[in-house]
Amino acid sequence: MITLNNIKKGRGTMKKKKRIGRGNASGTGTYSGRGLKGQKSRAGSGKGKLKRLGMKQSLLKIPKVRGFKSLYSKNQVVNLDTINENFKDNDLINPEVLFAKKLITKKNQAVKILGNGSLNLKGLKFENVKMSESVKKSLEK
Repeated sequence: MITLNNIKKGRGTMKKKKRIGRGNASGTGTYSGRGLKGQKSRAGSGKGKLKRLGMKQSLLKIPKVRGFKSLYSKNQVVNLDTINENFKDNDLINPEVLFAKKLITKKNQAVKILGNGSLNLKGLKFENVKMSESVKKSLEK
């Protein structure tokens, strides 16, 4: 019966580590496989300490996320045409009402009203909403 304590590794799977620098008779003495002088021949120039060779090539192969993403979210846009269609005279317009009528997708994101179309309604009240210059002019009229 095979159990964990009597499983043996296959023949030839384990190879003994070569003992380097044990005299010239061993075949790996004198320079111990490091060649002559230089940064790589010295002690302590192992992993991480020695400059990484070929790092640029591996960096160039990695796919990068292109472009720029702003930290500030964009305004949600509502045009005057849609306000004419969805509101009546003397209505209050704020992000909560616009969200309820499904004219915007998020309550807590900034809303800006753009002057695409003309405003036919009177007495509208705007709260917590940005406006373009053309909309401000049309409201003054």
